[in-house]
Amino acid sequence: MKKSNRFSPETRECAVRLVQEHRGEYPSLWSAIESIAPKIGCVPQTLHEWVRKHEDSSVSSLPPAEVNWWLVGGIAAGVVAVIANEERRSKKNQSSTFTCPPGMVPVPGSPGTCV
Repeated sequence: MKKSNRFSPETRECAVRLVQEHRGEYPSLWSAIESIAPKIGCVPQTLHEWVRKHEDSSVSSLPPAEVNWWLVGGIAAGVVAVIANEERRSKKNQSSTFTCPPGMVPVPGSPGTCV
């Protein structure tokens, strides 16, 4: 079943920008998202997904010098996004490259574990 795109790309960009601009007014990113999501008519999980995708694409599209500046600039959300992005990439790489030694089989649901 295909997901419907109820929100235009412009609406998504605006919502992400609102979260970024008002992030400092809330104790956490999630509380900012929970406050803004109903105002645009979506659930917080959807807005959080948009924010994550934007952060991932923003970091990966920057050349290394700009990423370093972004980190040195002290943007806490940016630092968290970079760390989360790297952790996700690391997990993907680990799960796709791990193989069990001969004579052993992987344990279902436990990546990297063999019996």
